[in-house]
Amino acid sequence: MSNCVGTKIFAYSTVMIITQLAAFALSVQAQKIPPGNPPGMYDESKIPEYNLPDPLIMMDGRSVTDTAVWNEKRRPEILKLFEKNVYGKAMIGRPKGMHWEVKSEEQTVLNGSAIAKSVTIYFSEKNLWPKLDVNIVLPKAGKPVAVFLVSTWFPDARILVERGFGLVTYDAREIEPDDKDSAYDKGIRKFFDPSDQREPTSEEWGTIAAWSWTARRVMDYLETDSAIDARRVCILGFSRFGKAAMWAGVQDQRFAIVFSCESGCGGATIVRRGFGETVRLINDQFPHWFNGEFKKYNDRANDLPVDWHMLIALIAPRPVYLSTAEEDLWGDPHGTFLAAKAAEPVYRLFGEEGLGVTETPPVERQVGNFIGYHMRKGKHGLTDYDMERYLDFAEKHFGMNSQK
Repeated sequence: MSNCVGTKIFAYSTVMIITQLAAFALSVQAQKIPPGNPPGMYDESKIPEYNLPDPLIMMDGRSVTDTAVWNEKRRPEILKLFEKNVYGKAMIGRPKGMHWEVKSEEQTVLNGSAIAKSVTIYFSEKNLWPKLDVNIVLPKAGKPVAVFLVSTWFPDARILVERGFGLVTYDAREIEPDDKDSAYDKGIRKFFDPSDQREPTSEEWGTIAAWSWTARRVMDYLETDSAIDARRVCILGFSRFGKAAMWAGVQDQRFAIVFSCESGCGGATIVRRGFGETVRLINDQFPHWFNGEFKKYNDRANDLPVDWHMLIALIAPRPVYLSTAEEDLWGDPHGTFLAAKAAEPVYRLFGEEGLGVTETPPVERQVGNFIGYHMRKGKHGLTDYDMERYLDFAEKHFGMNSQK
């Protein structure tokens, strides 16, 4: 059996499902390009033919027949393909000398409904750079609470606290700058590189992977904080940090739910479509984000051994939520829906339902069971509407009673 499936049909022998992608594409017509969208291809009728690798067919051609085969063989296989061909291999796990200090005592905030504190994480035995400041706001609950871990783009803590969640924020750029000219020389990757090389090798980690590594180190701390329920930590990222949140959530199964807000190319959309931002465009503009191997696919995305439906599938059976915006065509909202749809067979392998719908839903209609999705009105951004939908999804999976 071939290890690829065409654009018109997905053939998954394990679950005996045939899905017509053509029906999905008909629901999205060529759209008027909103002001501010970069030049690109925005016509669904001009999407090239492409083949999607089947997540349930291993590289040797064998089918994945049960969850044990997925967990022990196919999942590690796909994970390594993303590591080698896209994000790069991290050179270190948790550093031996890593430690942290509470930098501020608990303070009452939000009219007495919450407490706040800050923690500094040091990545060596010395209290010097590299270090990361982490800010924590938790509702006064009298018990460990679920939290959202968010890098750089800060939602309103009040929205979370009112619904019984805490908010943990940090800026990953403190230890890995978002700069194509100096990210390696001035970042965490160079700090842990024992050689005298001036740039990573083609298979070593890029900046997205460094930011993902940072989130995992914050999770190391959260597991020790008695005010936080470490079994209910949600990781959330917007845009480029949505890409990092996806990669962190895939690598680290301690994250209970993964939320990706408009992460686009290299985050949660089908790159073979060539819609909006392409592999070449993202590598040309942000060459430091991914590894050198990914650049080899600038003009041949169809040759990639992976696509992002497979990244979504790697989160299974944990819940994952993908959000898009109607005017953010650069990030390909429809391609994100298709990626989520193509990940469903892996969730069904675990006995869980994915999106629960067959066509892209109307604007601002939240759908999904273990794979959530919505497309809101407006442009690229993380809004209160997005956060409310994420909280709905998290409440459902954590069995929490809504306090809204």
